[in-house]
Order: sequence, then C-alpha cells, then structure tokens
Amino acid sequence: MTTKPKARKFRIRRTPLSEEGGPYPSEASTSEATEPRATSPDTAPREGQVSSPREEGSAQTIDEIRREGLTGRQLRMARRVAQKHALAPTSDFDAVRLLRQRGIDPFQRSSILELVANDQNDGDIGDLVPAKGRALEAQQRVQLPQTMPAQTTLPSTHLSPAERRGEEIMRIQKDIGKRRRRKLLLLLTRLAAFVFLPTLLAGYYYYAVATPMYSTKSEFLILSNDGGGGGGGMGGFKLPSQFATGQDAIATQSYLLSKDAMLRLDRDVGFREHFSQEWIDPIQRLDPDASNEEAYKLYKKYMKIGYDPTEGVLRMEISTADPEVSAEFSRKLIDYAEERVDDLSKRKREDALASSTESLEKAKEDRREAQRQLVAMQEGTVLDPEGEIANIRQLIGNVELQLQEKQLALNTQLNNARPNQARVEAMTSEIEVLQRELDKQRARLTDATEDNASLASQTADIQMAQADLLTADMVLQGALEAQRMSSSEANKQVRYLTVSVRPVASQDASYPRSFENTILAFLVFAGIYLMISLTASILREQVSS
Repeated sequence: MTTKPKARKFRIRRTPLSEEGGPYPSEASTSEATEPRATSPDTAPREGQVSSPREEGSAQTIDEIRREGLTGRQLRMARRVAQKHALAPTSDFDAVRLLRQRGIDPFQRSSILELVANDQNDGDIGDLVPAKGRALEAQQRVQLPQTMPAQTTLPSTHLSPAERRGEEIMRIQKDIGKRRRRKLLLLLTRLAAFVFLPTLLAGYYYYAVATPMYSTKSEFLILSNDGGGGGGGMGGFKLPSQFATGQDAIATQSYLLSKDAMLRLDRDVGFREHFSQEWIDPIQRLDPDASNEEAYKLYKKYMKIGYDPTEGVLRMEISTADPEVSAEFSRKLIDYAEERVDDLSKRKREDALASSTESLEKAKEDRREAQRQLVAMQEGTVLDPEGEIANIRQLIGNVELQLQEKQLALNTQLNNARPNQARVEAMTSEIEVLQRELDKQRARLTDATEDNASLASQTADIQMAQADLLTADMVLQGALEAQRMSSSEANKQVRYLTVSVRPVASQDASYPRSFENTILAFLVFAGIYLMISLTASILREQVSS
C-alpha cells in the first residue's frame, strides 16, 4: 500500500513559454529536473498542487534568505540578475535562491558589471541563441566593444495611437492659437476704431484746434450789521457765519447763474457778440442767430461760481477768449451781485418794519378815539363829575344833620304838656323843607332826565372813557417800543458786499487743459466701449441659451 504524501503548502507557478511554444529549459521547476515524481499504480500524480520535500526545503531556504536582512536595493539587483539569466523567480527572495542554485552570487561586482553590459548589448546575438546558451555565453565570452548595426528599415506610414493623439493635440493647439490671434486682431481693430481713433481726434482738437480761454478769478463775501449801528468801535459789523448770511449768499449765487444775469451782461458789455467772433473755433463759437437758451448754455459753461459755507466766501471764475474781456465781465457781475444784495436787505428791512409800523398807527388812532370820547362826555356834563358828586354828598350830609336837629327839637316840643303851637308848626315846616331838599339832592345822584343821564351814570361813563384812554396810552407805548426794536432788527438785516479778491486779467490761457482732457476722453470712450461690449455679450448669451 502506497501512502499519499502530506500536503503542507500549495504553490501555483506560471510557466513562461519559449518562442517555439514550450517552456524554457532553465525555467523548469527544480523538483522536475532533479528528482522523479512519486507515482502510485492507483493514482496519477498531480503537478503543481502538492509541494515536494525539495520545494518545502526551498521554502525553508527562502525563509533563511529573508532572515539575512537584505536591503531593498540588493533584492532589486538580484531580480534583475535573475531576469538576465532567463530565470523566473516568484519573488525577490526566490530570485536570490535560484541564482545561488545556479552558482551565481548576485551581489558580486562582476555580476553587476555583467548586468550593465547585458543592458547595453540587449537585442544583439543574445536574441539569436536560447536562454540557457545565452547565459553560458555571458559567462565565457570576453566583453569587447560592439558596433551598432546600420538601420536599413524605413519608418512606417502607420502611426501609433500615441503619435496620432499627439498630432491631434498639436493640430488643436494650432487651431486655438490661430483663433486667439484672430480674436486679438479683431479686438485691437475694435479698440482702434472706437477708442484710440476718437481719443486721437480729441487730442488733436485740444492741442491744435481749440481756442485758448483766459480765466479771471475773484472772491467776495457778504457782511452783516450786528447791533443796529450802535456806537461800537467796528461800527457794528462782523463777518457772516453760515447762519447769518448763508441764504443771501445762496440767493446771490443763484442770481449770478441765472438767465437774467446773462441777458443783463449781454445788454451791458455784449456777451453774445464776444463769443460769436470768427476767430473762435467752431465748437466754442456761438452762432450770431443763436437763441437765448443756447447762449445761456454757453454762459453756464464758462461762468463758474461756488459758495463756501464754512468761510462764507463766494468764489467766481469767468473764462473768455480775451483776458481783458474776462476781467470786465467779472467786474460787471460783481456790481450786479452788490445790487442784488442791497435789494434783498431792503426787502428784509421793509418786511421787518411793515408790521410794527402798522401796529403803531393803529394804536395812535385808538388813543385819539378814546380821547375824543372823553372830551365829548365832559362837555355834555360837568367837567369834574366826581367833585360834583362829592359836593352833593356833602350837602346831603348837612341837610340830614339839620333835619335830625329839627326833628329832635319838634319831638321835644311835643313832649311838653302844653307845647307852643306856633313853634311846632314852624319846626314842622322847616322839617318838610329839609326833607324836600334831601330828596332833591338824592335825586340828582340817581335819577335821570330825558336830556341828561344821572350824575352817577355820567361819572361811570367818564371813568370808563378815562380807562379806555389809559389803555390806548399803554398800547401806544408798546407799539412805540416795538417800532424801536423793529428798527433795530431791520438795521441788523443790512447786508454789505465786499470784494476780497478783485478780478485781474490773466496773461496765460487756463483752458483747454489738453493732457487732462485727452486722458478724460480716452477713459470716456473706453468706458462706453466696455459697457457696449458687456451688454452685447450678455444679450448674445441670453439668446444662445
């Protein structure tokens, strides 16, 4: 009975084929070349599945080689030497094992030099002999310099995929470069047509065609009268603040920039005539038959005035083709501004005094009316009703005292047993007279007649008339005080225009500023072109989407 060998390790080996289709002699397994296979009459041997004892020993040898601690460089060199000797190692350690079985030390210097020489002579006679003979020849032959055989083969007309891909990439790159050059040329053409050429024309106009303009600058401010001209050392004047004369300065600025000032300047010194001269360039020249609106546009172009609220100063600049004319225009406009300031302050003074003057006149008229009424009442009655009433009251008191005495005397006579009848009648008669006098005086105080009112009523009317007159006097006094204060405030509203920088004719032209205007024209044309290009690109993208 045959015992089946114990399987410890399975190994699958790839057997490379030779050019004739069979395995290389040197690549056969060691177990097949050195020892016969153990066969059984009942069972056929299975190749490549069960490791033989020799293979197991080879595995142990690989483990020993692994324990030697070889470096990665040595293992790579061993694999290359094994490949040059037509061996088929399964790993770097197997390459070392196979070389050592052949008796070749892969780490000797001669093996390394041979490996380098084989790399240089690859493709020579080594391709014409079998692998095993090539290995033996490599060990025995003497390494001499070899000549390279002349190439007689011509290049093939068929391109490899890599070359075809490279050619296509080159063609695409050339096409992209051509399109970029074409687009760049179109861009430069558009820039030249829409940016550079207009900028060049603008620069030519500013440098060669434009008529030089001479500007005249002047500064003036508005002073206010503080304190109504009271006897101060400075006469009550002070520099204006932005609250005191700001409105007047703004109103003056608006007037100087108005069409009214332009028409007045044209009537006085000939504004239209100056800018209509033939030697002025066509762009700045004013048509002699131009309308007032066109002349006003030119006036606003060359008339610049600004107000500084922090300093209260009005700065004016006028440009004309003649420096003397520019100075004359400035002086005329300053005169117009001074007249306007006087008119504005006059209007303010009149407005401030109007209400107080009206109140004063009304107070005076009321007082006159109250005084007339008092005089009329005094003329219709007594001059002093209160004194008259006091006299009447005093008389009534005296009559009442006498009446009381007579009644006491009468009562005394009547109390006698035999009164004197004559005396009683006399005393009774006197008492009646006194009583009638008392009633008469009392009637003078309270009773009214058809023609005149009672004395008490007349006294009350006179007292009311006197009170009205006193009130009218107080109102008149208040109106006079208000009139005085209004006059003082009106004096504070007085405005005076003073010129701090007088207009002087310039010797050098101030406009046009050729370089700055040319740069500005370039920026404007470039901005317009950029906006149009962006708009066209956006519209094209929207339409294509």
